[in-house]
Amino acid sequence: MTFIYKPFFWGYRIAGSVWHWSRRRFTRAGLCVAAGCLAAGATGLDIENTVNYQTFALLLAFLAFAAVSSLFFRAKFSAARILPRTGTAGQPLNYRVRVKNLTAKNQTGLTLLEDLADQRPGFQEWLAFELAESRRVRPFRISQRRQRRNPFPIADLSEGEIPPMPPRGEAEARVAVFPRRRGILRFNGVTIARPDPLELFRSFVKVAAPQTVVILPKRYHLPSIALPGALRYQEGGVALAANVGRSDEFVALREYRRGDPLKRIHWRSWAKAGKPIVKEFADEFFVRHALVLDTFGDEPHSEVLEEAVSVAASFACTVLTQESLLDLLFVGNQSYCFTAGRGLAHADQMLEILASVKNCPDQKLERLEHLVLNHISLVSGCICVLQRWDEARQRFVKKLRALGVPLLVLVITPPLKNKLDARPLRDEPGSFHVLEIGRVEEGLAKLK
Repeated sequence: MTFIYKPFFWGYRIAGSVWHWSRRRFTRAGLCVAAGCLAAGATGLDIENTVNYQTFALLLAFLAFAAVSSLFFRAKFSAARILPRTGTAGQPLNYRVRVKNLTAKNQTGLTLLEDLADQRPGFQEWLAFELAESRRVRPFRISQRRQRRNPFPIADLSEGEIPPMPPRGEAEARVAVFPRRRGILRFNGVTIARPDPLELFRSFVKVAAPQTVVILPKRYHLPSIALPGALRYQEGGVALAANVGRSDEFVALREYRRGDPLKRIHWRSWAKAGKPIVKEFADEFFVRHALVLDTFGDEPHSEVLEEAVSVAASFACTVLTQESLLDLLFVGNQSYCFTAGRGLAHADQMLEILASVKNCPDQKLERLEHLVLNHISLVSGCICVLQRWDEARQRFVKKLRALGVPLLVLVITPPLKNKLDARPLRDEPGSFHVLEIGRVEEGLAKLK
């Protein structure tokens, strides 16, 4: 049946290309003139009963003159972005682009446009989204109209005004990017645009400037909560972990660094080496949490997955400030376990990992269950972020409870009419929370 959708897909791509080209090539005045030209042409076919054809001819002449004038822009430029390494979904990202005039003429009235990598999906990705949307069709109600979303563009960009540049001179343009979702934002280059004398049509000079920036997941504010679990013995400590805990295990001798406590100086080694030597320790007792992320959804661009990743990112930033270790466990093409905190990695690294997480419709929950159960003996508590609350996930939570692991279960769902039954967690209502899309932050604020 896929051949039925092929014409719609190519229509989607062609319409997107035409709209993208016209929005960049025409100024706002030019778009108005082009729209007026089309309207006059459609209503002026009967030249005996209307004079709209005269308006059509005049507007068409303006557009033709503007298009021909754009052919004479032959300047050369170089460009370099001053771009941060990361941004955050839903928060504006402002940066500067340094443009250099490589000609011997003054350049004025220029605008900078960013050239992003093609954000349109392939046929299979587009078809999967369309089929998922069709399954959510509801009876039409004027009071409850559901706005159709477009999940494919990763960011919206504004145009940057370039100040006048003298011959061989430089100028800086300020550009604002509004990331719609997490992921990798890829830049192919920049386009320097200049309008024609009528300011209807713009001529372009393209400059190659490939670059990327990681768009991190959106995060929510979490209240001060007591996460499940307590200090647990870690055999041999954790390499490079910060020295905060109940007891330490001797690891090695090293040279003294400013700030090392004097009680750790190894006097005999100092006498032999002729310079201060200190003893280095690794903690054996500390808190270690598992953050389990459910990636077993059917939709490639699921709102539930996006909110689940945002909730996981919020906990990653919070837990790493509590002098503990955090193990992120999820399944992609394979099973993954990333550890951060206490000198092993930072919250930004964990967020960059979460920025690339995708749904795995071809995988089974048993893979995640196997990963978590093999790792659970190392952790003090477990935070589970789930995309649904079906029988398989309830059995998974029941197994964790049977092992005596303190749990915090968060289920991300679309808006519900009836409350979900906690079932294996009925006797611990504080360990089970349902977070509805659109009210996730409100739900997180209720955690204790």
